[in-house]
Amino acid sequence: MSGFTRGELARKVTHMGVGLIAFSLRFLGPAWAAVLAACALGFNLFLLPRIGGRRLWRPAELEAGGSLGIVLYPLAVLLLILVFWQRLEVAAAAWGILAFGDGMASVAGMTLGRSKLPWNPRKSWMGSLAYIVCGAVAAAVLLVWTAPVQERSYGWAFALTAGFATALLAAALESLPQGLDDNLGVPLVSGFFLLGLVLTQGHWHAFLADPGLPLRLLLAVVVNAALAGAAYAARTVDVSGVVAGFLVGFLIYAFYDWRGYLLLLAFFVIGSACTKFGYRKKVAAKLAQEKGGRRGARHALANAGVATACAMLAGVAGVTDYRTLFGLAFAGAFATAAADTSSSEIGQLLGRRTFLLTTFRPVPRGTEGAVSLEGTLAGVVASLIVAVLGAALGLYPWLGVLAVVVAAFVGTTFESVVGAALEKRQLLDNEALNFLNTLVGALVAAAFAPWVLR
Repeated sequence: MSGFTRGELARKVTHMGVGLIAFSLRFLGPAWAAVLAACALGFNLFLLPRIGGRRLWRPAELEAGGSLGIVLYPLAVLLLILVFWQRLEVAAAAWGILAFGDGMASVAGMTLGRSKLPWNPRKSWMGSLAYIVCGAVAAAVLLVWTAPVQERSYGWAFALTAGFATALLAAALESLPQGLDDNLGVPLVSGFFLLGLVLTQGHWHAFLADPGLPLRLLLAVVVNAALAGAAYAARTVDVSGVVAGFLVGFLIYAFYDWRGYLLLLAFFVIGSACTKFGYRKKVAAKLAQEKGGRRGARHALANAGVATACAMLAGVAGVTDYRTLFGLAFAGAFATAAADTSSSEIGQLLGRRTFLLTTFRPVPRGTEGAVSLEGTLAGVVASLIVAVLGAALGLYPWLGVLAVVVAAFVGTTFESVVGAALEKRQLLDNEALNFLNTLVGALVAAAFAPWVLR
């Protein structure tokens, strides 16, 4: 029971108890559900601290004079309902993972979690296991239960499979050390992933029955093993980067074949070249990437995690319009990552005037969130290369090139604004920002799908 106090127990019981309200979404519908969530947000923000809610605060929150998590919980629920109002069962399932997966992870981790995760000693294997099991069951039950509100239905086999895959992703994200509160980021990412699984329902069997799949899996292993070894020898990645890069590359090749893999290579080559370009000058100016420019696992997952999920969904979407939608999202994520790396590395080296978008005041090179004309142009060129390559490979029509470039610009601009506003306050770290900007790039590119397909 080390670290598990009565106050923490009360906090987690409340956390899971509120999750039971997710079952009411079947009767409320999107509009009233949003109203209820908005009222809960206002209650937690203004009234709860005045009527005894401070008893749920942790000691550090009492010293700070506020609890961010208690406010972000209803905010996350409100955003889930607003974003997925046409698929309310997705919002309910993601809420279930947040409430019961995260809640039981804390209980199990604090009472039974003696074996810690190697990448985050604050988390345990037992807590992560509880997150996956309880989150998967909650997501499956809420998916099936809530679907009739919008005249849909799901079989239990699909619901449990989708719930398990989504809970596994959520647990992995929640286990990563980052500055972003997991009450906000994890549910939204989980919701988008679950939506992708729902949209591709019925196509996974055809993917698994593809006679070319065994050869593609073999090639994925061979190609990625060779390239991972070459990247390590070239001192562009460290050992953890080799492992994460192999996993990312394997999944992209297995699901999206060699065409998707070429976009991954394009991003890797662009990023590595920009990092190495003028590296000695960056070192002298104390602006260079740490570890001699070698990238680690967190960097690989932060920059390619969203794209990998999009590649998996595109690979199983068959010949439907959803394949183009996920193809645009896939390219949008990598274009944003390439643009972000290029603009940062080139801007630090060649930028004559760097300033913050939040204040438009000049700041020294290397300041988080700073932009320059030279860096911005480098980012646009990098995103254009990725976008043109994706269209040339047939991942989407040529009209999608503009969509991907615009999405990358929006994603990198988002990163500059949020980085300037939040990272210096230690609310976000660099990897969390990279993950969020690729997510924004993917979503913006996907939003152009109806226009690209018309």
